[in-house]
Amino acid sequence: MLEVKNIELSFDGVKALRGVSLEVAKGELAAVIGPNGAGKTSLFNCICGVYEPQVGEVSFEGRSLKGLAPAQVSRLGISRMFQNLAVFPQMTVVENLMLGCHQHYESGWLANMLWTRSTRAEEIQWRRVAEEVMDFLHLEAWRKTPCGILPYGILKRVELGRALCMRPKLLLLDEPAAGLNQEETEDMARYMLDIKEELGITQVLVEHELRMVLDLADHVAVLDFGEKIADGPPQEIRKNPQVIEAYLGGAA
Repeated sequence: MLEVKNIELSFDGVKALRGVSLEVAKGELAAVIGPNGAGKTSLFNCICGVYEPQVGEVSFEGRSLKGLAPAQVSRLGISRMFQNLAVFPQMTVVENLMLGCHQHYESGWLANMLWTRSTRAEEIQWRRVAEEVMDFLHLEAWRKTPCGILPYGILKRVELGRALCMRPKLLLLDEPAAGLNQEETEDMARYMLDIKEELGITQVLVEHELRMVLDLADHVAVLDFGEKIADGPPQEIRKNPQVIEAYLGGAA
């Protein structure tokens, strides 16, 4: 489904990514791990169209993403849960979820102003999608609560829910467990498994919680200083000496 071919990304001569390649099959949960500054978020930004690599190519379902803006990439079926929350604090939970549906709306501004029958039907259709996602993530209790007064763990779920409301084929998860306590991390892990098994959505996970990654992922790619140093099933990654060196400095 997703293929990253030998991409290189530089900023003023500083190499962020060095010939990184990655393949993600439909239906799997893949993970990208590595120490801080390894290039994980830069890789996500190349996939989403935020950055355009100087060398190499990213393709999705056989189509090159070269030159596409982030909005165009998202319309192809790629959505992203951000590490730093991007919810609108003054808006309620259901309103934030509805924002994820916005790109699917076909009504123009005039039809929206006149609140035509087709516009109302479209609003009902996508409100139903938001309700389904809210039920899936157990957010009903906070549906009308402004996000600005919600605890961090709930906001993480709202961030995930908005990405799901985009009806993605591929979901990019940028450190979904960052800042969560143990119970919230376990809940997030269960949601990711449910997304894979019940919704059938392909996922790529960037995460520092190593135990979570090794328990959930079908395969793991490891970056260090912008280079891919390992790629394989979790049981192999656990024992890889280069991975141990990158994370622990050889102390193991």
